[in-house]
Amino acid sequence: MYTATANLIIMFAALFAAFCLLVAVQVYFELRNSKIPPGVANPGKLRAIHCMYVGISVVGQILERLGLCHQMTFTRWVRRFIMASKGPVPQGLHIKDLTFSGVPVRVYEPTAASGEKKRGLVYFHGGGWMFGCIGDYDEVCQYISLESDTTVVSVGYRLAPEHRYPAHLDDCEVVTRHFLSIAATEFGVDPRRVAVGGDSAGANLAAALCQRLSKTQDGHLPSPCAQVLIYPALQMADFHLPSYQQNHSVPILFRGRAVFYFLQYLNGNTSVSQQLLEGKHLPAELKLHYKKWLDPDNLPPQYKKAARSPPVIASHDADVYRIVKQGLDPEISPLLAEDNVLRLTPPTFILTCEFDVLRDDGILFQKRLKDVGVDVMWDHLSDGFHGIISFFNQGWLTFQSSQRGMDSIVRYVKTL
Repeated sequence: MYTATANLIIMFAALFAAFCLLVAVQVYFELRNSKIPPGVANPGKLRAIHCMYVGISVVGQILERLGLCHQMTFTRWVRRFIMASKGPVPQGLHIKDLTFSGVPVRVYEPTAASGEKKRGLVYFHGGGWMFGCIGDYDEVCQYISLESDTTVVSVGYRLAPEHRYPAHLDDCEVVTRHFLSIAATEFGVDPRRVAVGGDSAGANLAAALCQRLSKTQDGHLPSPCAQVLIYPALQMADFHLPSYQQNHSVPILFRGRAVFYFLQYLNGNTSVSQQLLEGKHLPAELKLHYKKWLDPDNLPPQYKKAARSPPVIASHDADVYRIVKQGLDPEISPLLAEDNVLRLTPPTFILTCEFDVLRDDGILFQKRLKDVGVDVMWDHLSDGFHGIISFFNQGWLTFQSSQRGMDSIVRYVKTL
C-alpha cells in the first residue's frame, strides 16, 4: 500500500515537474524575443510582469489542450484576480454597480458636498478589445474620481472573440447616451461637463465614439465635452511607423500582438497578420491618401531616431485588402478620419509613452487635431511603456511613472 502511494506521489510530482518545465521553456523563449531598452521605467519589474503574463498565457494554452478550461477564460480570470482592487472603498467615495441600457457599469461618486453640479467621465478600459473588465480598473477610476471630484462611469463593454466590431463601440455609445440623459437628475452631474476617455483599446473606442456622436447629433443630448486618450490605438493602415520599429519587441505590447488585437476586434481573421505587418494590405492610392497624415516627417525629430524606411511593396494583396478594408474606417481607425470630421472633435487630452508601439499614433493624432483647430493637451512619459497606467496602485506592480501619468490625467480632468 505504501509503495503504491509512493509511486502515485512520484508520478504526480513528475507530471508537475514536466508541466513547470514546459511553462519555463515557453517563457524563456518568449523572453529571448523581447527587448527592454535602456531608459524604460524599472526594467527588472517590467521583465517580471512580462514573464508573469507569458506564463499565464502558456498555462491557459496547456489547460485548453487538456480540455480542462478555455485559454481565454483562464487568462481573463487570472488577470482579474491580479488586477482587481482588494482594499476597502476609500473614504469620500460611493461606488455602485448598475446596468445602463443592458450594459454593466460601475459608478464612482465623490461624496463631498459641492455648490454646483459635478463633472463626469465615462471610462472605457483597455485590454486589446479582448481582455480587461471593470474590476481591473478600480484603482484608476477611484483615483480619478476622488482627486478630481468627478463622477466616473466605468463601462463593461462586450469583448472579442465572443463579439466583434461594432459591439464594443455600440455598448460604449448606449452607455454614454444613457448617462448623459440621466446625469443631472440621478447623479447631480452637469451633462455639458461629461467627457469620455480610456486607455489603449478603450482610448480607441473613446475617439471613435466622439466622431460617431459628432455625426449623429440630434439636439436632445449634449456631446462629450472632452476626450481623454491614454496611449490610444488609432489606425490599421501603417505598422511601420518609427514607434512600431523601435518598440517592436518591448513588453507588454509587441508589434505583432497589436496587429492580432486589431484583427480580433475587426473580424477574427488573424491569418492575414503577416501581410499587415509587411504593409501588403493597402492599395497604392490609399497609401498616398494616408501619407499626408501618417508620414513620419510629421513627427517631432526626437521620435524619428533610428527609424528605417518601410519596405517598398510593389503591389498590394487584393484578398487581404478585402478582409481588412473595414478596419480602415474611422470607427476602427479614428486617425484616418477626414478633416471635416476631426474639426467636430471635442477638446482632447492625449498621453503617450516613449517605449510603446502606439506612441506615434497618439503623436500624429494630436498634430492632426491641432492642425484643424481642436484644443489639445499632450503629455508624454519619457520612461513609460504600454499599459503602465493599468499598474497604478497595484502594490509591487506599481511604477513611479504610473503616478505621474495619473496625476497628469487628473490635472486635465479638473479643467473640464
